[in-house]
Amino acid sequence: MSTLSFRPLRRTVLAAAVLLFAGCAGIPSAPEPGSDADRAQLLERARAYWAAIQANDRVTAWSYEEISLDPRWTLQAYLKRGGIVFDEVEVLAVERIEGDTAVVRVRQKYSLPQIHLKGKEATLDDQWKRIDGRWYHAEKRSVMFGD
Repeated sequence: MSTLSFRPLRRTVLAAAVLLFAGCAGIPSAPEPGSDADRAQLLERARAYWAAIQANDRVTAWSYEEISLDPRWTLQAYLKRGGIVFDEVEVLAVERIEGDTAVVRVRQKYSLPQIHLKGKEATLDDQWKRIDGRWYHAEKRSVMFGD
């Protein structure tokens, strides 16, 4: 009789173990740095970031910014930046990945309404950083202050 009373418990423990291991197998791992999957993840995040910037959705763009992880920055301070209107943005390619930094080539058509400048075009090397396995738009450092 005691053998019968332990069978349901044994089945429950076995079922829980199977579910636990199956759940662990389903957790996505970060792609290997520099791999095709890593480049694809970077391109996906860069396109989402620039789509938010073009749509003037700075709240969404904030979540892609490196500075969003810095406790010295706030969303409110970030929202005060700007003045550029992006009429068109196209993320062209990942130029290079070196460790946890990357460069993404971006073509832009933009305007600066405050100074009546319209329809300017530029192609730039946009800096990105990998932090905790995820790509973030890198904060532009000031040339004047060397930081």
